[in-house]
Amino acid sequence: MTASWDHEFDFVVVGSGGGGMTAALTATDAGLSTVVVEKAGKYGGSTGMSGGGIWIPNNPVLRAKGHDDSRESIRRYLDLLTEGKVPAARLDAYVDHGPAAMELLCRSRWMRFYWTKGYADYHPEYEGGRPMGRSVEPLPFDTRKLGADEEFQRPNSMKGPLGLWVTGKDYHDLAMVKRTWRGRWASVIAAWRVSSNVVRRRHMSIGGRALVARMRMALKDAGIPLWLRAPMTDLVVEDGRVAGVVVRREGEQQRIRARRGVLLATGGFDHNSEMRAEYLPEGGQENHSLGAVENVGDGIAAGRKLGAALDFMDDAWWMPSVEHPSGATIPLVSERAIPGQIIVSADGKRFTNESAPYTNFVHAQLAGKHRPIWFILDARARARYPFAQILPGMPFPQSFYDAGIVHRAGTIAELAERIDIPADALRWTVDRFNGFARAGKDADYGRGDSAYDRYYGDPTLKNPNLDVIDKAPFYAVRIEAGDLGTKGGLVTDESGRVLRADDSAIEGLYATGNTTASVMANEYAGPGATIGPSIVFGYIAAKHAAGVLG
Repeated sequence: MTASWDHEFDFVVVGSGGGGMTAALTATDAGLSTVVVEKAGKYGGSTGMSGGGIWIPNNPVLRAKGHDDSRESIRRYLDLLTEGKVPAARLDAYVDHGPAAMELLCRSRWMRFYWTKGYADYHPEYEGGRPMGRSVEPLPFDTRKLGADEEFQRPNSMKGPLGLWVTGKDYHDLAMVKRTWRGRWASVIAAWRVSSNVVRRRHMSIGGRALVARMRMALKDAGIPLWLRAPMTDLVVEDGRVAGVVVRREGEQQRIRARRGVLLATGGFDHNSEMRAEYLPEGGQENHSLGAVENVGDGIAAGRKLGAALDFMDDAWWMPSVEHPSGATIPLVSERAIPGQIIVSADGKRFTNESAPYTNFVHAQLAGKHRPIWFILDARARARYPFAQILPGMPFPQSFYDAGIVHRAGTIAELAERIDIPADALRWTVDRFNGFARAGKDADYGRGDSAYDRYYGDPTLKNPNLDVIDKAPFYAVRIEAGDLGTKGGLVTDESGRVLRADDSAIEGLYATGNTTASVMANEYAGPGATIGPSIVFGYIAAKHAAGVLG
């Protein structure tokens, strides 16, 4: 039955992260009237809280740098990565349309990126993998240019003191401030930026915050409305086709007609405790997610209500993390690559390569039911390298000790006693690891063999990821199985259409990002392999809705 509509557009995008904004820009470029509706009072979603990396091979930024990449090598890499769990048509669509999606974004005067050269693909040893990496990041952006919209941008934790801004490349250098001249020079640049910001009164942002700010400016140029505090409450179906959405806006239910389609870009079920308990494996159900707090599976539930198929619901973009006493979750990326540390289970033994890509690390943790796990490091490592947003040489705050997150001791045996693990086992593990460190080769787990491992390591050492653990005091930090968002969701085809279990499409309904079953399957191609597919399938969905693709 056809009822009256409060608003009518050709294309309705639900969610204002990177995929949603890209879809809106694409649809408008194709001549469709478009609106973006956002549940939260801030725009940007999990994209705005991220590092802002984008993994889209052969994009124009890489080509401009002479990045030599064949389609065959990309597909071979993705085939090995996904192990046959993703339809070839979806992988083909991602590879073939990714460059065009980035080209469309880069036509905006606001969208500017740089190659994070050297930040390797997460499995560069695979055929088709690239040790120099394929990831790009947005250039830093002064959010004052947003005007009134600056107030409504989702914040993240990447802003430094006194307005200090540090790009991904900057952090790579700055982390070695106590070890290399490049690191010391990076600290000089950081000090200059602080002074410059004070004088120029800039509000510089980097990473995902910069990406979202740039996309917001592009939306404004394109005249695309963005409605905040407008959660979707239902999908409207007419004659078997999704014809629009119902949102709650300004205290009222409003019906929005979508003549050409609805795109769900509402994130995963990161903060839905019931869904986490239902779908995620033991050890990963507790919520230590870094995704946007509004991500509770709205889009997944809406699609499931219409008979959509689901996949990869038992997986997430896992991230080893430290739970701050305040309740904040601190991701551990570079920390696991530093020398002079190991991570052990309750039996006092290592269980995997500590420097492995974060999702792989947690997969090993969950598969072995290792809980709790402890990050063991010595005074030398603490003095040389940053850890959990604490500068090199700075003490752990007392609150970490009070909460039982950090323990300190004068000997390995005493440390083992404090964290209730077998002292003999921990001593044996440390001694064995120290032998590997002296030899420069981890015979158990190959730490330091991969270019990915070495990226955040110490280049002054024989093996950038290995050093002896022998300088008291010794520290143990409790590590949790955190995540950047969930991986499972609605099954979609190569056009971004939501599918039923029989592979038939739910007409008029599209999805992208963490609302969908990941095109990466259970793996992670490289930095930005969450945002990259969200952008590409948002682009593809909008093109299909406009009738210019598929």
